[in-house]
Amino acid sequence: MKIPKGKIVAIGGNEDKGTLPVRVKANQFKQQHQFDHGILKRIHDELHGLGTRIEVVTTATSTPEVAGKIYTDAFLMLGCDNVGVLPIQCPQDANRPDYLERLMHTDAVMFTGGDQQRITAAFQGSEALNIIKTRYLHEDKFLISGTSAGAMALSGIMINGYVETTPLLKGMVELTSGLDILDKIIIDTHFVNRRRIPRLVEAIASNPTHIGIGLGEDTGILITGNDFIETIGSGLVIVIDGRKLVANNYESIGTGEALCVENLIMHILPRGRSYHITSGKFV
Repeated sequence: MKIPKGKIVAIGGNEDKGTLPVRVKANQFKQQHQFDHGILKRIHDELHGLGTRIEVVTTATSTPEVAGKIYTDAFLMLGCDNVGVLPIQCPQDANRPDYLERLMHTDAVMFTGGDQQRITAAFQGSEALNIIKTRYLHEDKFLISGTSAGAMALSGIMINGYVETTPLLKGMVELTSGLDILDKIIIDTHFVNRRRIPRLVEAIASNPTHIGIGLGEDTGILITGNDFIETIGSGLVIVIDGRKLVANNYESIGTGEALCVENLIMHILPRGRSYHITSGKFV
């Protein structure tokens, strides 16, 4: 497989957009400092700097105008005033010549949160997705980002739903095809906040050649070369690696039966720590 030249920033949701409440004046500088050094700033810094073009793709949300304004305002506060909003809502939109032209000339695309099924329904098999994948593969200054549902949709195998009342039984997690931009990686979001370890464990038990990445809120990963992960933001990244399982009963049990996996490896990466996917080690 050819190593992609582009970069990916996947975010666990609820990233600081410069709108966090200031409870008392003493905290105002601290909160602004966090925003100025946060995930959206890192996205901007990984690109060309001044003049960088970012297209915010609002497919996942049912309120595209609201989401678009939130992100254009946030990037503007960071000094980036060259931000567009692509309101792609259906397969026809994902093949519109004017939208495709914009995707050809932007430096970054950012998928907002919402419902990941809306993204796959609109983009799978589209010329828009072909452009995004081709540019990610061949251009070292092209960046793809997604937050919450937008991050989950980047995977080849995508978590689509979960029965929360009965965790760690086979069949509680619904998996489907994502955009297949990330290879052998399954992403979950709002991970620590919503206690989603059990659903990522089942996703990996059913796909043990993959690694699972659980992203906390206001937390993301910068992926370079499809092989190096760096934690960015304020929280934690959880990596669940099933590639060295000794025993795994997933294929032999029926729906509703208890999972049994041996030697499932978990790593916890705080901000600034990096992980090498191929070796499975911190770097």
